[in-house]
Amino acid sequence: MRNTAKLTAAVLAAGALTFGLSACGSSGSASDTSGPLVVAASPTPHAEILNYVKEHLAKKAGLDLEVKEFSDYTTQNPATEDGSVDANYFQNQPFLDDFNKKRGTHIVPVVTVHLEPLGLYSHKVKSADALKSGATIAVPNDSVNEARALKLLDANGIITLKDGVGNEATPSDITKNPKNLKFKELEAPQTPRSLDDVDAAVVNGNYAIEADLKPASDALVLESAKNNPYGNFLAVKEGNQDDPRVKKLAKLLTSAEVKKFIEDKYAGSVIASF
Repeated sequence: MRNTAKLTAAVLAAGALTFGLSACGSSGSASDTSGPLVVAASPTPHAEILNYVKEHLAKKAGLDLEVKEFSDYTTQNPATEDGSVDANYFQNQPFLDDFNKKRGTHIVPVVTVHLEPLGLYSHKVKSADALKSGATIAVPNDSVNEARALKLLDANGIITLKDGVGNEATPSDITKNPKNLKFKELEAPQTPRSLDDVDAAVVNGNYAIEADLKPASDALVLESAKNNPYGNFLAVKEGNQDDPRVKKLAKLLTSAEVKKFIEDKYAGSVIASF
């Protein structure tokens, strides 16, 4: 907040209100829902899905939708928290829980839309069994996605994690590593770019698609969609769940039209969760 010199209480209150509205701009707040709904999203598939809604469904539903693409996972929740955007669409519940805890944000889910199965990819081998002793595996370096990557390897018998390990698992939680695999921790967007430098990489679904990888056919091993807690959802700052624009978007994102768009465009690499 700006410091102000000797102002009356009335002027100060008015100034604070004006500042709050100007800071939010068109993105609005819990009491200002007249402007367009501004939604932060990762480019693929989130922004693509939102742009489908914008181009084909929003106008008929009376929704003015603005999509802002963010390539960095770590910036969308702060932008939603400070009102730079009204909502975001990029994350899953374990990631959000970890982010809120560590960053003190107050973001809440509205509706789950899709799952992007996490996969293990390689430019050097055709199967996980073909990984050589001492091979290097790139994994995302944020705590939730690293744990998710290690759980994927554990579920496929490549490593064994200690019992009961949660969403903060790291390589130090590996109890059996028969191929003596080494792990290279990278920013999530860097994992597909590392495939020429490492033996294999665990890649989030959206980054795999951006890199022209096809999770349904190219992954050596792929997450199961059954009972998967990593569905991606529309999220807002706590208190904004009842914004009528948010409710309209939530309904459109879980419509039959969006489900068909996801099925047709992504052919199993992105799976509708509704």
